[in-house]
Amino acid sequence: MVTEFILLAFSELQDFQIYLFTVILLAFISCVVGNTAILALVRSKSSLHTPMYFFISDFAFLEIIFVSVTVPKLLTNLLETDRKISFTGCFAQLYAFNSFGVAECYLLAVMAFDRDFAIHKPLHYFRIMNKTTCIQLALSPWVFGFVISTTPTIFTARLAFCGPNKVKHFFCDLSAMQNLACSDPMVSNLVTSASAIFGSMLPFVIILGFYIHIIVIILKIKSMVGKQKAFSTCSSHLIVACLFYGSVVVVYGRPKGSEHDKFLALMYTVIIPFLNPFIYTLRNKDVKAALRKSNLLKVLGPSKR
Repeated sequence: MVTEFILLAFSELQDFQIYLFTVILLAFISCVVGNTAILALVRSKSSLHTPMYFFISDFAFLEIIFVSVTVPKLLTNLLETDRKISFTGCFAQLYAFNSFGVAECYLLAVMAFDRDFAIHKPLHYFRIMNKTTCIQLALSPWVFGFVISTTPTIFTARLAFCGPNKVKHFFCDLSAMQNLACSDPMVSNLVTSASAIFGSMLPFVIILGFYIHIIVIILKIKSMVGKQKAFSTCSSHLIVACLFYGSVVVVYGRPKGSEHDKFLALMYTVIIPFLNPFIYTLRNKDVKAALRKSNLLKVLGPSKR
């Protein structure tokens, strides 16, 4: 029985290892620093103590954990020739990655609900979206993530791994692991497909439904200024959701992996988490206003007058 696996990562691009390492390291540092800055800003500025920014800060915290599951190991493998990972470590990474990934999907759905409710019922919004409700809504994606990811992880871990141990990916993923199994992975594939429906497709449909409703409400607003103001409150979230699902649905809509999965995975494990802090700050007037008043600008440089 196999006791360890070898993460091949991008070993076929041997001449570009150092370049990949540099780009991914910079993206990882920017992601962690950017999301940490959002957490600090939301916590320190009373003007950002609203449900929307509470969920944004929760998303920022989740992003830091999500990238930390896979990227440090990828950076290590880009520098070293020994790309081994233990059986236990591999499936721990697999479970953590899928749990936090599903949690992001459902948190994006919660954020879509928040925007829909704020636009549809503005007079009742702050009364209903109190601290208790926000905490419950923020915790529910984490619960869904851990619960939904448990079954496919168990079914995949129970497969017989008796020979090939080279994973054609830069982290332990469900489809990549199922392709290495000596036993028939059909049941595991079916469980993975079902989990993909509940873990990514269902929240995607929920997000789509909320945004269709938001568009209908915005179209009913008579003034152009009112329409722009309503849309500006959810434009950042819409961009993030589209970027995230653009790559996730392609990879996890099917159980069997391919040679291109690891390149698509770079999109939602490195590139999009790197972009998200910029999207939430540069496209958000409240955050930019808070930044101008914040001491963070002393580090970033004087603001333009």
